[in-house]
Amino acid sequence: MIRVVLPSHLKMHANVNGEVKLEIDGAVTQQSILDALEKSYPVLRGAIRDHATQRRRPFLRFFACQRDLSHEAPDAPLPDAVASGSQPFLIVGALAGG
Repeated sequence: MIRVVLPSHLKMHANVNGEVKLEIDGAVTQQSILDALEKSYPVLRGAIRDHATQRRRPFLRFFACQRDLSHEAPDAPLPDAVASGSQPFLIVGALAGG
């Protein structure tokens, strides 16, 4: 069971509280997690990744095991701690301003 932590605005959009738990068949990658998340919560389609390019939205970042994975290949395997469910995959809303 994979654990995913969403930023508050996406939690409200998907109407979830706390962590999201997902079953992933096969390799645990950013892409497989996001595919499963969008399948379970269709309202999130397009909110995390662009519909056409499937690239991460600019003001979202991906973290796991205290590492920024935002620029890793979407099909790269995630750390074993995420795959085992002992650590969550975090989707974090970035802040900008001046």
